[in-house]
Amino acid sequence: MNIRNIKFAERSLMPENTGRNMSVLFIAGILILTACSTQKKIIKAPIREEGAEYLFTKLKENELKYDGLNAKFSAEYKNKGQTTSFNGQLRIRRDSLIWLSFSPALGIEVIRIAITQDSVKFINRLNNTFFAGDYNYVNRFLNTNIDFDILQSFLTGNDLSFYENGKFKAKVDNGLYELSTAERTKLKKFIRNSSENLRVLIQSIWISPETFKITQAEVKEIRKPNIKLSADYMSFEPVDAQSFPRKMIFDISADNDIHVEVSFSRVTLNTALQFPFKVPPNYREVK
Repeated sequence: MNIRNIKFAERSLMPENTGRNMSVLFIAGILILTACSTQKKIIKAPIREEGAEYLFTKLKENELKYDGLNAKFSAEYKNKGQTTSFNGQLRIRRDSLIWLSFSPALGIEVIRIAITQDSVKFINRLNNTFFAGDYNYVNRFLNTNIDFDILQSFLTGNDLSFYENGKFKAKVDNGLYELSTAERTKLKKFIRNSSENLRVLIQSIWISPETFKITQAEVKEIRKPNIKLSADYMSFEPVDAQSFPRKMIFDISADNDIHVEVSFSRVTLNTALQFPFKVPPNYREVK
């Protein structure tokens, strides 16, 4: 810094400039607060004029529309202080079947899973075992109470499909729309179990005011409020003229917390899909 600059800096710090600097900072602060207030009023306007139904309608209009989804991904799984990294494939036949394949870095499949509305099956090639049963096994392992619709919705960033809409409440939260409901029950025609297994969900959804896509979601069950499933969606990119989150973060908050981060490298919609699932004859069944 030359002598002229040093003298200018000294003058800038002199008492006679203090008032001017404070005025500039004060005006800048007022402008920022005014801009934030104006933006909040703009975001709030649709809620005041049309209510939560407007947001729910826009959410449904902008959700991912597909009959089949095929994706490759990499993921990190954190549990009990340990982190496991793996690659995988995800295939979904909407409202019917979720197919997952997991492989370590070497690319050799170790686990394959097939999930339908009322069944869960998996093959474990590490110890030559397989399982064929219902959701009770998975929920005992994860200490949750999930079903097909919750899994499908969380994996695609869409809202629940087969749950009654209930009465949503809408508000603005940190620049996002928040939709929440205290009661959301499964539609009766999709309940295959006894009424004792009927679940009532507490759900919150955070929606982008620009795209009306879900950026965050939380689901709890009234009977198990200490267990929470949450998801964060980011890095949205076009897929067949639609918007899809290339990165997802899932958290299961329970006695045994689980954290999963997923990054998608390739996503295609409505292509021909196969869902191979054949148990080798020498594999042992897990009960």
